[in-house]
Amino acid sequence: MSAGAANPERGEAALDLGGERLALRPSFGALVAAEQELGPLFDLVERAADGKLSLADLVALFWHCLVDRDALSREALGEAIVAVGLAKVTPVLKAILQQILAGK
Repeated sequence: MSAGAANPERGEAALDLGGERLALRPSFGALVAAEQELGPLFDLVERAADGKLSLADLVALFWHCLVDRDALSREALGEAIVAVGLAKVTPVLKAILQQILAGK
């Protein structure tokens, strides 16, 4: 994985995985791609609020928002998320979901 600095002014969130920092940006293109795979974003937000967001959904959302997808494979991203634990990535998920709902 390669390190990356997240820029909050661009709506980015930092994802710390095993000593590496990855930038996630919920851009229009990223969210459209995520929506094509996961279904409507409002449904995704509702599933998250109800505690029913699957690990696959989380990894897919993060993958589509990952600024540098050349840094690691989608499978490696999922493995890294499992390795650090869901509690550690939950604040990043919250930040991404907040961007989806409220924008900048």
